[in-house]
Amino acid sequence: MNLGNLQQLQFISLQINQLTNDPSMRELSFLTSLSNCKYLKTVQIGGNKFNASLPKFLGSGNWSFSLENFIAANNGITGKIPTNFSNLRNLEWLSLGYNKLIGTIPPDLGNLRKLQMLKLDNNNIDGIIPISLCNLENLFLISLSQNQLSGKVPSCFGNLSSLRNLYLDSNALISSIPSTFWRNKDISVVNLSSNFLNGSLALEMGNSRSLQILHLSGNQFSGQIPSTIGQLQNLVILSLSMNMLDSPIPESFEDLVSLEYLDLSSNKLSGMIPKSLRNLEHLMYFNVSYNGLMGEIPDGGPFVNFTAESFMGNPALCGASRFHVMQCRDSSPKRPKTRRVVTFVLASVASGVVMTTIFIVWLLKCRKRSRGLPLVDTFGQVHRRISYHDIAQGTNNFDEANLIGRGSLGLVYKGTLADGKVVAIKVFNAEMQHAFRSFDVECQVLRSIRHRNLVKVISSCANFDYKVLVLEYMPNENLDRWLHSPHKFLDLTQRLKVMVDVASAMEYLHGGHLFVVVHCDLKPSNILLDGDMVAKVSDFGISKLLTAETLIAHTKTLGTIGYMAPEYGSEGKISTKGDVYSFGILLMETFTRKSPVDDLFVGDFTLKRWICQSLPNRMVDVVDINLFSLDEENFMSKERCFKSIMELALECTNDLPEERISMEDVNVRLKKILTRFLQNVVTN
Repeated sequence: MNLGNLQQLQFISLQINQLTNDPSMRELSFLTSLSNCKYLKTVQIGGNKFNASLPKFLGSGNWSFSLENFIAANNGITGKIPTNFSNLRNLEWLSLGYNKLIGTIPPDLGNLRKLQMLKLDNNNIDGIIPISLCNLENLFLISLSQNQLSGKVPSCFGNLSSLRNLYLDSNALISSIPSTFWRNKDISVVNLSSNFLNGSLALEMGNSRSLQILHLSGNQFSGQIPSTIGQLQNLVILSLSMNMLDSPIPESFEDLVSLEYLDLSSNKLSGMIPKSLRNLEHLMYFNVSYNGLMGEIPDGGPFVNFTAESFMGNPALCGASRFHVMQCRDSSPKRPKTRRVVTFVLASVASGVVMTTIFIVWLLKCRKRSRGLPLVDTFGQVHRRISYHDIAQGTNNFDEANLIGRGSLGLVYKGTLADGKVVAIKVFNAEMQHAFRSFDVECQVLRSIRHRNLVKVISSCANFDYKVLVLEYMPNENLDRWLHSPHKFLDLTQRLKVMVDVASAMEYLHGGHLFVVVHCDLKPSNILLDGDMVAKVSDFGISKLLTAETLIAHTKTLGTIGYMAPEYGSEGKISTKGDVYSFGILLMETFTRKSPVDDLFVGDFTLKRWICQSLPNRMVDVVDINLFSLDEENFMSKERCFKSIMELALECTNDLPEERISMEDVNVRLKKILTRFLQNVVTN
């Protein structure tokens, strides 16, 4: 078969096979026939065993007008990048990573003015990074990692306003990072690790306020960590390890409110660890080992989870014994022994009087208002009675260290009951009247339902002053954290299973019992994950109970922007079809890792429209890039699966409620997609 005879061909994908090249030919010969296809827009040939060079004609003939995507990663391609690639004037994606390419990056690639993605990583390319790449104003991603590039980081990269992801790690780049590099205020990922970069870090670093990941480890940077780093409030991962930085840790680190990963190890840092780092509630990894730090290791906050490995190699540090450092000395001035004893006795007596008074007042108040009923059991079942005292004791008096969630209606704590059972304790805000109404709604709903994919209520505790729900504890947090935290990851199968769980719960709510329950606020943060990664729908604070006779209601209480159905926001009209719409948006977010309120979506350009424009032939534009790569097996199975999921999501999000499918149909379709995908993976 001669592929060149397919005159109308626009898309060809031969990825993840065992294809080889004619051994008598040094170039990829089959591409020659494809050059006759004058409408060809996309060529995907990654993941084969061609072990040949790219033909020099690629940038000439029909392809110079038609070709938009050339993806040939992980093929064993040898030789140099053809210089006439620069003639592919409509090229948007060029992926040649994980090959055996040699030579330099052709400066003429700077003529590809429509190029959005350039991936040349994991080759043997040497020479400098051409300044001409700064002409590519539409570049979204540059990946030149794992090569032998030398010279400087082009200062003009700061002028690429569309650039969001830059990977130059594991090369031989030298000199300092120019201050102009940090002009791009919208860049999200910068990885310059494992090079020979030196000099100081510029104050202008604080300009790139959209940065989420910054890797500068394994270089030769010296001097101070700029105080302006505190302006990077979206930063999630920061690695400055294995350099020669010699300043104290800036106090401005306390402003890095999104930080989850911080590695400052193997530098020459001095001074104390700022106590304000205790306030970084999302911080999960912290390493300052092998520096010259001194003083007390902070306690509380995220530091309760860190181990000795985070602090080793700092002999002047002191703190808790579990950190394997010396014990801190009491720096307060010595007082005469007699005076200390008298002071202690007086303080103890005064404290006792105050505590006794407070207890009596509290007891009288509770007797008056609660009438001796610490537990209001609203679930029609026999539960162990749990008092407010039990809850306070189980959370160490609502210690902030046990705080695991914060919302507009109150707080959620991790608690331990007297029998050792770990629970989640939802405390409603007493100062907000609608918070107490929300408690009543949740009680009403949860009294009526029971399903393996709904959060289980253990008990409740309420009087006029407080209202508390005691729920089963979910050790794996919520779906939002798994989708949008850089060091958490769910593969395609896991995401599908989570969505099947949610669909099962929603099908049950819409028709599995006496009442129809409309959730009204379905979103990733309300999807909790237990120890076995089973998903459970939670938070029924604004949900509605409908009868069979009244399947549509109205409300003034809005759900979450981005997930609400159009009729919900404009008319306040509530029905099960609104939940279906929210589920469709949830599907899109789960497999693209793009929130519907992402900065990418402005005006009429929404997450839904983005998906619509990419189906069926440009799905690789929208899929979560971490979900699957062009270099793995099962690529085609995953691609088909993703397409089926997005088609289902679009059916859920039709503008008119009556045109949306039911949750029953959604659940059936999702289970079929999951089963078919697992069968394809096994047979590949």
